[in-house]
Amino acid sequence: MALDLHRLWIFLHVIEQQGFSAAALKLYMSQPSVSNQVRKLEESLRITLIDRSSARIRPTAEGELLAEYASRVFLLADEAVAAVQQLSGLQTGRLVVGGSTTMGTYLLPDLLAEYRRQHPGIDGHVFVGNNSTVTQQLMSGEVGVALVAGAPTEPRLIGEAVSEDQMVLIAPPNHALAGRGPITGEMLTGVRIVLREPGSQTREVQERTLARWGVVAPPHTDAWGPEVLKRCVRAGLGVALVSEYAVSDELRAGTLVALPTHQDTETRDISLVRRRDRILSPAEEAFVDLVRRRRGSTGLLGG
Repeated sequence: MALDLHRLWIFLHVIEQQGFSAAALKLYMSQPSVSNQVRKLEESLRITLIDRSSARIRPTAEGELLAEYASRVFLLADEAVAAVQQLSGLQTGRLVVGGSTTMGTYLLPDLLAEYRRQHPGIDGHVFVGNNSTVTQQLMSGEVGVALVAGAPTEPRLIGEAVSEDQMVLIAPPNHALAGRGPITGEMLTGVRIVLREPGSQTREVQERTLARWGVVAPPHTDAWGPEVLKRCVRAGLGVALVSEYAVSDELRAGTLVALPTHQDTETRDISLVRRRDRILSPAEEAFVDLVRRRRGSTGLLGG
Protein backbone atom coordinates (compact mmCIF):
# COMPACT_ATOMS: atom_id res chain seq x y z
CA MET A 1 0.00 0.00 0.00
CA ALA A 2 1.58 3.30 -1.15
CA LEU A 3 0.89 6.42 0.90
CA ASP A 4 0.83 9.56 -1.25
CA LEU A 5 2.51 12.28 0.82
CA HIS A 6 1.01 15.10 -1.21
CA ARG A 7 -2.49 13.82 -0.52
CA LEU A 8 -1.56 13.24 3.11
CA TRP A 9 -0.42 16.90 3.33
CA ILE A 10 -3.75 18.08 1.90
CA PHE A 11 -5.69 15.82 4.28
CA LEU A 12 -3.77 17.20 7.27
CA HIS A 13 -4.65 20.76 6.24
CA VAL A 14 -8.33 19.82 5.98
CA ILE A 15 -8.23 18.50 9.55
CA GLU A 16 -6.24 21.46 10.91
CA GLN A 17 -8.40 24.04 9.11
CA GLN A 18 -11.59 22.13 10.00
CA GLY A 19 -12.98 22.24 6.50
CA PHE A 20 -12.32 21.75 2.79
CA SER A 21 -12.87 25.39 1.84
CA ALA A 22 -10.55 26.74 4.54
CA ALA A 23 -7.87 24.21 3.56
CA ALA A 24 -8.25 25.19 -0.09
CA LEU A 25 -7.63 28.85 0.77
CA LYS A 26 -4.59 27.90 2.82
CA LEU A 27 -3.16 25.70 0.06
CA TYR A 28 -4.12 28.02 -2.85
CA MET A 29 -6.19 25.21 -4.39
CA SER A 30 -9.81 24.93 -5.45
CA GLN A 31 -12.22 23.37 -2.99
CA PRO A 32 -13.23 20.55 -5.43
CA SER A 33 -9.55 19.71 -5.96
CA VAL A 34 -8.94 19.42 -2.21
CA SER A 35 -12.04 17.22 -1.80
CA ASN A 36 -10.95 15.04 -4.71
CA GLN A 37 -7.44 14.52 -3.32
CA VAL A 38 -8.76 13.52 0.09
CA ARG A 39 -11.26 11.11 -1.48
CA LYS A 40 -8.46 9.50 -3.50
CA LEU A 41 -6.43 9.11 -0.32
CA GLU A 42 -9.40 7.37 1.30
CA GLU A 43 -9.79 5.09 -1.72
CA SER A 44 -6.11 4.15 -1.68
CA LEU A 45 -6.27 3.29 2.02
CA ARG A 46 -9.75 1.70 1.74
CA ILE A 47 -10.99 3.59 4.80
CA THR A 48 -13.15 6.64 5.51
CA LEU A 49 -11.04 9.40 7.01
CA ILE A 50 -13.60 12.20 7.30
CA ASP A 51 -17.19 12.11 8.51
CA ARG A 52 -19.16 14.24 6.04
CA SER A 53 -22.62 13.53 7.50
CA SER A 54 -22.97 16.92 9.23
CA ALA A 55 -22.43 20.54 8.23
CA ARG A 56 -19.09 20.63 10.04
CA ILE A 57 -16.59 17.99 8.98
CA ARG A 58 -14.74 15.95 11.58
CA PRO A 59 -12.24 13.11 11.32
CA THR A 60 -13.27 9.51 11.90
CA ALA A 61 -11.30 7.53 14.48
CA GLU A 62 -9.05 6.32 11.64
CA GLY A 63 -8.71 9.86 10.30
CA GLU A 64 -7.78 11.25 13.70
CA LEU A 65 -5.08 8.61 14.08
CA LEU A 66 -3.73 9.24 10.58
CA ALA A 67 -3.66 13.02 11.19
CA GLU A 68 -1.57 12.47 14.32
CA TYR A 69 0.95 10.41 12.36
CA ALA A 70 0.89 12.91 9.49
CA SER A 71 1.83 15.72 11.87
CA ARG A 72 4.79 13.66 13.03
CA VAL A 73 5.81 12.85 9.45
CA PHE A 74 5.92 16.49 8.34
CA LEU A 75 7.52 17.65 11.57
CA LEU A 76 10.26 15.09 10.95
CA ALA A 77 10.64 16.49 7.42
CA ASP A 78 11.13 19.98 8.90
CA GLU A 79 13.74 18.59 11.28
CA ALA A 80 15.53 16.92 8.36
CA VAL A 81 15.76 20.29 6.59
CA ALA A 82 17.03 21.94 9.79
CA ALA A 83 19.66 19.21 10.21
CA VAL A 84 20.90 19.67 6.64
CA GLN A 85 21.02 23.45 7.10
CA GLN A 86 23.24 22.95 10.15
CA LEU A 87 25.98 21.88 7.76
CA SER A 88 25.84 25.11 5.74
CA GLY A 89 25.67 27.43 8.77
CA LEU A 90 24.06 30.83 8.28
CA GLN A 91 25.22 31.67 4.77
CA THR A 92 21.76 31.24 3.30
CA GLY A 93 18.30 30.42 4.63
CA ARG A 94 14.89 31.76 5.57
CA LEU A 95 13.55 33.04 8.86
CA VAL A 96 9.87 33.59 9.69
CA VAL A 97 9.30 35.17 13.11
CA GLY A 98 5.84 35.62 14.58
CA GLY A 99 4.66 38.36 16.87
CA SER A 100 1.47 39.21 18.73
CA THR A 101 0.02 42.54 17.59
CA THR A 102 1.93 44.89 19.92
CA MET A 103 5.20 42.92 20.03
CA GLY A 104 5.18 42.24 16.31
CA THR A 105 4.51 45.87 15.44
CA TYR A 106 6.87 47.67 17.82
CA LEU A 107 9.64 45.19 18.66
CA LEU A 108 10.15 42.76 15.79
CA PRO A 109 11.06 45.23 12.99
CA ASP A 110 14.10 46.58 14.91
CA LEU A 111 15.12 43.09 16.01
CA LEU A 112 14.85 41.76 12.47
CA ALA A 113 16.85 44.72 11.13
CA GLU A 114 19.69 43.96 13.56
CA TYR A 115 19.45 40.28 12.66
CA ARG A 116 19.71 41.19 8.98
CA ARG A 117 22.88 43.22 9.60
CA GLN A 118 24.45 40.22 11.33
CA HIS A 119 23.23 37.61 8.84
CA PRO A 120 22.70 39.29 5.43
CA GLY A 121 22.29 35.96 3.65
CA ILE A 122 19.12 35.07 5.57
CA ASP A 123 15.73 36.17 4.21
CA GLY A 124 13.76 37.48 7.19
CA HIS A 125 9.97 37.72 7.36
CA VAL A 126 7.55 38.88 10.07
CA PHE A 127 4.09 37.44 10.73
CA VAL A 128 1.88 39.56 13.02
CA GLY A 129 -1.49 38.56 14.47
CA ASN A 130 -3.31 38.20 17.75
CA ASN A 131 -2.07 35.62 20.25
CA SER A 132 -4.51 32.99 19.02
CA THR A 133 -3.45 33.35 15.39
CA VAL A 134 0.25 33.28 16.25
CA THR A 135 -0.33 30.12 18.31
CA GLN A 136 -1.95 28.47 15.29
CA GLN A 137 1.02 29.43 13.10
CA LEU A 138 3.46 27.99 15.63
CA MET A 139 1.50 24.76 15.94
CA SER A 140 1.26 24.31 12.16
CA GLY A 141 4.99 24.91 11.73
CA GLU A 142 4.49 28.01 9.54
CA VAL A 143 6.35 30.00 12.22
CA GLY A 144 9.29 28.61 14.19
CA VAL A 145 9.62 31.21 16.96
CA ALA A 146 7.44 34.10 18.08
CA LEU A 147 7.51 37.05 20.45
CA VAL A 148 4.20 37.44 22.30
CA ALA A 149 2.67 39.22 25.26
CA GLY A 150 2.13 36.88 28.20
CA ALA A 151 2.92 33.18 28.48
CA PRO A 152 1.65 30.53 26.05
CA THR A 153 -1.43 28.58 27.13
CA GLU A 154 -1.10 25.78 24.56
CA PRO A 155 0.69 22.90 26.39
CA ARG A 156 2.68 21.93 23.28
CA LEU A 157 4.37 25.34 23.28
CA ILE A 158 7.18 26.47 25.53
CA GLY A 159 7.78 30.11 26.45
CA GLU A 160 10.83 31.94 27.78
CA ALA A 161 10.31 35.34 29.42
CA VAL A 162 12.74 37.75 27.75
CA SER A 163 11.44 41.14 28.93
CA GLU A 164 8.55 42.91 30.62
CA ASP A 165 5.91 45.22 29.23
CA GLN A 166 4.50 47.96 31.47
CA MET A 167 1.06 49.38 30.74
CA VAL A 168 0.76 53.18 30.84
CA LEU A 169 -2.32 55.42 30.99
CA ILE A 170 -2.24 57.86 28.05
CA ALA A 171 -4.21 60.94 27.05
CA PRO A 172 -3.89 63.85 24.61
CA PRO A 173 -1.84 66.74 26.05
CA ASN A 174 -4.95 68.97 26.36
CA HIS A 175 -7.05 66.42 28.26
CA ALA A 176 -8.72 67.58 31.48
CA LEU A 177 -6.79 64.98 33.50
CA ALA A 178 -3.37 65.99 32.15
CA GLY A 179 -1.22 67.60 34.84
CA ARG A 180 -3.61 66.79 37.69
CA GLY A 181 -1.26 64.50 39.58
CA PRO A 182 -1.73 60.78 40.26
CA ILE A 183 -4.99 59.58 38.70
CA THR A 184 -7.32 57.52 40.89
CA GLY A 185 -10.12 55.23 39.84
CA GLU A 186 -12.60 57.75 41.20
CA MET A 187 -11.18 60.43 38.89
CA LEU A 188 -11.89 58.14 35.91
CA THR A 189 -15.60 57.89 36.76
CA GLY A 190 -17.54 58.92 33.67
CA VAL A 191 -14.35 59.34 31.60
CA ARG A 192 -14.51 57.58 28.24
CA ILE A 193 -11.93 54.79 27.89
CA VAL A 194 -10.52 53.56 24.57
CA LEU A 195 -10.18 49.76 24.70
CA ARG A 196 -8.59 47.26 22.34
CA GLU A 197 -10.95 44.94 20.48
CA PRO A 198 -12.64 42.05 22.35
CA GLY A 199 -10.44 38.95 22.28
CA SER A 200 -7.21 40.93 22.42
CA GLN A 201 -4.79 40.02 25.21
CA THR A 202 -4.30 43.75 25.78
CA ARG A 203 -8.08 44.13 26.24
CA GLU A 204 -7.97 41.54 29.02
CA VAL A 205 -5.20 43.47 30.80
CA GLN A 206 -7.06 46.77 30.36
CA GLU A 207 -10.30 45.42 31.83
CA ARG A 208 -8.50 43.66 34.68
CA THR A 209 -6.59 46.82 35.63
CA LEU A 210 -9.65 49.07 35.47
CA ALA A 211 -11.63 46.65 37.63
CA ARG A 212 -8.82 46.64 40.20
CA TRP A 213 -9.02 50.45 40.25
CA GLY A 214 -12.77 50.26 40.84
CA VAL A 215 -13.69 51.43 37.33
CA VAL A 216 -16.55 49.14 36.30
CA ALA A 217 -18.38 49.28 32.94
CA PRO A 218 -17.01 52.72 31.92
CA PRO A 219 -18.19 54.44 28.74
CA HIS A 220 -15.79 53.16 26.12
CA THR A 221 -14.76 53.06 22.48
CA ASP A 222 -13.41 49.83 20.93
CA ALA A 223 -10.34 50.21 18.72
CA TRP A 224 -9.03 47.39 16.54
CA GLY A 225 -5.25 47.44 16.93
CA PRO A 226 -2.77 49.66 18.81
CA GLU A 227 -2.36 52.23 16.03
CA VAL A 228 -6.11 52.84 15.83
CA LEU A 229 -6.26 53.04 19.63
CA LYS A 230 -3.55 55.74 19.72
CA ARG A 231 -5.24 57.77 17.00
CA CYS A 232 -8.53 57.59 18.90
CA VAL A 233 -6.83 58.97 22.01
CA ARG A 234 -5.09 61.73 20.02
CA ALA A 235 -8.45 62.66 18.48
CA GLY A 236 -9.93 63.14 21.96
CA LEU A 237 -12.11 60.03 22.10
CA GLY A 238 -10.85 59.07 25.56
CA VAL A 239 -7.90 57.87 27.60
CA ALA A 240 -6.36 54.41 27.32
CA LEU A 241 -4.13 51.87 28.97
CA VAL A 242 -1.54 50.75 26.45
CA SER A 243 1.86 49.07 26.23
CA GLU A 244 4.82 51.36 26.90
CA TYR A 245 6.41 49.99 23.73
CA ALA A 246 3.44 51.11 21.65
CA VAL A 247 3.64 54.79 22.68
CA SER A 248 7.36 55.45 23.13
CA ASP A 249 7.57 57.60 19.97
CA GLU A 250 4.43 59.62 20.78
CA LEU A 251 5.54 60.29 24.36
CA ARG A 252 8.91 61.55 23.15
CA ALA A 253 7.25 63.75 20.52
CA GLY A 254 4.68 65.09 23.00
CA THR A 255 1.66 64.14 20.89
CA LEU A 256 0.46 61.98 23.78
CA VAL A 257 1.19 62.20 27.51
CA ALA A 258 1.46 59.51 30.17
CA LEU A 259 -0.78 60.14 33.17
CA PRO A 260 0.71 59.13 36.54
CA THR A 261 -1.59 56.77 38.42
CA HIS A 262 -2.29 56.40 42.12
CA GLN A 263 -2.27 52.60 41.79
CA ASP A 264 0.25 50.60 39.83
CA THR A 265 -0.53 49.58 36.28
CA GLU A 266 -0.05 45.96 35.26
CA THR A 267 3.20 44.46 34.05
CA ARG A 268 3.16 41.46 31.73
CA ASP A 269 5.91 39.19 30.47
CA ILE A 270 7.13 39.28 26.90
CA SER A 271 7.79 35.67 25.92
CA LEU A 272 9.84 34.01 23.22
CA VAL A 273 7.70 31.02 22.21
CA ARG A 274 8.34 27.84 20.22
CA ARG A 275 7.01 24.30 19.92
CA ARG A 276 8.40 21.88 22.48
CA ASP A 277 8.98 19.14 19.93
CA ARG A 278 10.43 21.23 17.10
CA ILE A 279 14.13 21.44 16.26
CA LEU A 280 14.95 25.03 15.40
CA SER A 281 16.84 25.78 12.20
CA PRO A 282 20.21 27.60 12.45
CA ALA A 283 18.48 30.81 11.35
CA GLU A 284 15.89 30.47 14.12
CA GLU A 285 18.53 29.60 16.72
CA ALA A 286 20.47 32.73 15.74
CA PHE A 287 17.36 34.86 16.25
CA VAL A 288 16.79 33.33 19.70
CA ASP A 289 20.42 34.12 20.58
CA LEU A 290 19.96 37.73 19.42
CA VAL A 291 16.89 38.22 21.63
CA ARG A 292 18.71 36.75 24.62
CA ARG A 293 21.71 39.03 24.08
CA ARG A 294 19.48 42.09 23.79
CA ARG A 295 17.68 41.06 26.98
CA GLY A 296 20.97 40.95 28.85
CA SER A 297 22.38 44.24 27.54
CA THR A 298 20.41 47.09 26.00
CA GLY A 299 16.92 45.63 26.24
CA LEU A 300 14.66 44.60 23.38
CA LEU A 301 14.29 48.16 22.08
CA GLY A 302 18.03 48.79 22.14
CA GLY A 303 19.85 51.60 23.92
